[in-house]
Amino acid sequence: MGNTVNSKVGINILVDEIHDNNVKSGWWTNLETGESLTSKLGETPKRNIPEMLCLVHSEISEAMEGYRKNLMDDKLPHRSMLEVELADAVIRIFDMAGGLDMDLEGAIYEKVEFNKSRSDHKIENRVTENGKKF
Repeated sequence: MGNTVNSKVGINILVDEIHDNNVKSGWWTNLETGESLTSKLGETPKRNIPEMLCLVHSEISEAMEGYRKNLMDDKLPHRSMLEVELADAVIRIFDMAGGLDMDLEGAIYEKVEFNKSRSDHKIENRVTENGKKF
């Protein structure tokens, strides 16, 4: 992979595509007023952040259940449930980032670079008594 994370399609391009699809499906519209629920960066979010985070968590829980039971996905039967539910979690994260006008791609690149220099991510520190085991 080299020194930086590479992508065939920019992450922010996928964020925009996924969010645009969900806007068209009405997930970012107040169904009573017709108001857009998409926010600009720094603006008070118009959607319930804890609810969106719980939806991401529910996809991760479904991935765990699929892995635990060694299941194939029911909608994409040629793929494991683990793989599809992880994709669903990423889709929800990307949609949330789009709806909140976040630069997820930039944050990921910066975090990857930061993690390279973290002492608690080095093998010699992870194997100590109080080191990160996972």
